[in-house]
Amino acid sequence: MSSVKQVQVTFDCTSPERVGRFWCEVLGYVAPPPPEGFATWDDFNRTLPPEKRDTWFVASDPSGAGPRLYFQRVPEGKVVKNRLHLDVRAGTGLVGEERVAALEAECARLVALGGVRVRLLTADEENESCLVMQDVEGNEFCLD
Repeated sequence: MSSVKQVQVTFDCTSPERVGRFWCEVLGYVAPPPPEGFATWDDFNRTLPPEKRDTWFVASDPSGAGPRLYFQRVPEGKVVKNRLHLDVRAGTGLVGEERVAALEAECARLVALGGVRVRLLTADEENESCLVMQDVEGNEFCLD
């Protein structure tokens, strides 16, 4: 039996704070307070050597139920489709037009934050409708 109790989801990106703050808004997550002795993360970052500044960002579920999200700067940009993506549960329990309306409303909120609407996948015999989106750096996710 495994002893793993928690999972952290890590995003490779070019702008960790920008991507992290987008996901904070999407999920209602929060950034931790700055280290002791610093009023803000910007104050802390200014104490680091230039190559170490803005290299990571952390977002956590304030209730403690969801996984921690870690955003790390990598030198290369996104090139191909994600092999793993998040499903943001925006239409749970809804079906048909009511579900699509809920997904479209959440999509509009996220587009205003910098997300990109890709396409609506309509319900079929096996699956309810979902909406494919991208975050501010092009990482795919679904509203479902």
